[in-house]
Amino acid sequence: MKATIIQLDASQLDVEWQRLVRHVAEYKSQLVLLPEMCFAPWFCSEPAQNDYTWQSAVAAHEAWLARLPELPADIIAGTAPRNISDKRHNVAYLWTRQKGLQWTHKKTYLPNDDGYWEANWYDRAPVDFQVTHISQLTVGFMICTEIWFLQHAREYGKLGAHLLLNPRSTPGHTNAKWTAGGQTAAVVSGAFCLSSNHAGQIKHLDLGGAGWLCDPDGTVLATTCDEKPFVTVELDLALAEVAKSTYPRYVDDSPL
Repeated sequence: MKATIIQLDASQLDVEWQRLVRHVAEYKSQLVLLPEMCFAPWFCSEPAQNDYTWQSAVAAHEAWLARLPELPADIIAGTAPRNISDKRHNVAYLWTRQKGLQWTHKKTYLPNDDGYWEANWYDRAPVDFQVTHISQLTVGFMICTEIWFLQHAREYGKLGAHLLLNPRSTPGHTNAKWTAGGQTAAVVSGAFCLSSNHAGQIKHLDLGGAGWLCDPDGTVLATTCDEKPFVTVELDLALAEVAKSTYPRYVDDSPL
């Protein structure tokens, strides 16, 4: 399948969106991964939670999610802020042309420091990392910080994941570290690992761009940059199936 990773500047969303539509059409991408909560400026840069800002971000995402069919892809993945009962969550979604929008994994591990005051803004979800099946494709989400909790990457591998999706919002000076995290998660799971990131500037925060795509052995197949904010790669999903029986995935880690 053809998969597209991106970096996206939320301050120029209309222009960026039209460019992305053209790219997906030109490269005939089947799956597009969007960054974490990308349809509003990165509001978690502020330490003090604000109801108006949160509700505005929820509304902006609802409006843009209705526009996902504009992208000529079969599958679109990302995350959005949502109000669920009396809780606020950052929730992953998979949109397919056949079934529309499907909500999947809620973000579990929340940072809370300079530029990323997420635990102040929304609620931590219970630990629940389940794969999602789309026809013959098996997908697992690890939203941003969750990539560092590698026990879940291994669990996803055991569940047969072809793809690990890591929508994120991370600063530029940490790009190398995040790429290394994606490579490791790919090796641990035996899956392709894809990440798309915010780009641009939000007050003092330099959002890093640098989306990446790693194969099941951790080789970086593609990265995005300011000159190439969208990159499409053809993936052989059979490689992710074979990888499950090779080192280090086959090693027995059951309790003695």
